[in-house]
Amino acid sequence: MNKRTRTLAIALVSTLSLGLAACSTGSSGGKTGGPERKNPAAANAGAVIGGTPQKGGTLTVLSNQDFTHLDPARNWVMPDMDFGTRLLYRTLVTYKAAPGADGSELVPDLAENLGTPSNGAKTWTFRLKPGLRYEDGTPITAQDIKHNVERSFSPDLPGGPDYAARYLAGAEGYQGPAQGKHLDSVKTPDARTIVFELHKPFAEFPFAATLPTFAPVPPGQDKGAQYDNRPFSSGPYKIQSYARDKQMVLVRNTHWDPASDTVRKAYPDKIVVVMGLKGNQIDDRLVASTGADSSAVAWSTLRPESISKVLTKADVKTRLLAESSSCTEMVQMHTGRAPFDDLKVRQAVQWALDREAIVTAAGGPAVTDAASAAMPGSLFTGGKQPDTLKIPLAGDPEKARQLLKEAGKADGLSTSLTVNINDKAIGEAIQQSLGKAGIKVTIETVDPSAFYDTIGDTKNRTDLVYTGWCPDFPSGTTFLPFVFDGRFVKEKGNSGNHSLFKDDATMKRMDEIAAMTDGDTANKAWQELDGQILAKAPVAPGAMKRRALLVGTNIAGAYGHTSWSGQLDYATVGLKDPSKSAN
Repeated sequence: MNKRTRTLAIALVSTLSLGLAACSTGSSGGKTGGPERKNPAAANAGAVIGGTPQKGGTLTVLSNQDFTHLDPARNWVMPDMDFGTRLLYRTLVTYKAAPGADGSELVPDLAENLGTPSNGAKTWTFRLKPGLRYEDGTPITAQDIKHNVERSFSPDLPGGPDYAARYLAGAEGYQGPAQGKHLDSVKTPDARTIVFELHKPFAEFPFAATLPTFAPVPPGQDKGAQYDNRPFSSGPYKIQSYARDKQMVLVRNTHWDPASDTVRKAYPDKIVVVMGLKGNQIDDRLVASTGADSSAVAWSTLRPESISKVLTKADVKTRLLAESSSCTEMVQMHTGRAPFDDLKVRQAVQWALDREAIVTAAGGPAVTDAASAAMPGSLFTGGKQPDTLKIPLAGDPEKARQLLKEAGKADGLSTSLTVNINDKAIGEAIQQSLGKAGIKVTIETVDPSAFYDTIGDTKNRTDLVYTGWCPDFPSGTTFLPFVFDGRFVKEKGNSGNHSLFKDDATMKRMDEIAAMTDGDTANKAWQELDGQILAKAPVAPGAMKRRALLVGTNIAGAYGHTSWSGQLDYATVGLKDPSKSAN
């Protein structure tokens, strides 16, 4: 879920694919989005709210949900990854703690540098910093990172990033270390060195090394699926208590050494996540910002009905973060199941969808744009999505009815749609617009913490789901293959490809583009493939949102991080006056 720049991706691919040197960092001069617009909600995009925090006090996070997963082998939801990798565990590489385009800069984390490529970028070597320790004072080792990479293959731990499965040599059919089996392609010649051997060049591997898959898990602490409840800390905080769906309390990890960490500032003494609150309740509390709520931040975005309460009050608006998520949300259709195995039926959904109604339901044009492509604008030349389908924003119900007639569905059809409960209004907008074309939709809402597990159950899920995808780094490599490559669909824990799209020509072209060594050529090819995929209609583009987050009056160091879909960067947030916070 990143709004990172195209120029950075091209420079990295062009340099690293030749295997000439270890990758270097630097902020690119490229644009970070579309043309500049006067947007009332984007006033604080790229800015830091509240100045520099003071050390101490309790930061409260007000949330309407539990985490999807915090186990680093399973954590692949952007806000959860931000929380996990900034507070609880460190990865080989991470992103600079900075607002705006500077937040897309890679910096070493557990590793001493950004990795050294060899063998034409098919081998990557990382050397850990000396003296790294867990919360109990025991050393962090390269073998612990290897263990977490291996456990990410376990069928008992579904839902996590699968870059390791896609790229590591000899990984096909591997199912984790539980039976004493290990990957020969991940080597640890000593406690501080880890080497990854890939079956094909991957110039962007340092970006993948920011993901929780590349955090350490000591085998002695590994509790399988129960590790989700208590990840063992290698970061600045550790879990003091965690009551599912109610509350999590983090306290300082006294064995975290700030001298080894250029990113995390760890200003608060304690972080309390209060869960199970109603969305409107959170919004109203933060608008008022009284008592302990002045030292609170929101986990989820403002409810659409709360936008006007914020934008019409100048003093409240100054506390609003609205960074672009650089994610595309879409209606994904089950292409392997009737009636959506028929191209005409899928095209009917594309033409029936009223994207203007979706924008309105999501809070209006102040915080949402209609989507016209699969990949976000940040992955296209010029930072703007093309419109290859040429469908009116409000849809065309008559054209949709004609397509249904051609599919032998002149009388329409009935189907079901799963949406995150926070997107219920969007679900209703989809229901109404498809209904005008004769497609009767029943809505099923799911709690956010269970949403991805629900739609990832390919056997039992509904025909339609409304969900999004966000690039893990600035390249079509991390978008189209994850959303449209049918070779990686799983029965349980399926991620990305929720249309279950499996098209031989598309997959062949993906492989061809992935093998390209010139960044400009590959970028152009991904952009062209985007339109070719949409013509086959596995999805109907919906919207692109900015992440509208409100913070309390006592909050400092707050900004939406471009590399985590605009979520608050927990590496730097803290309090203006710690004495005003709750104990």
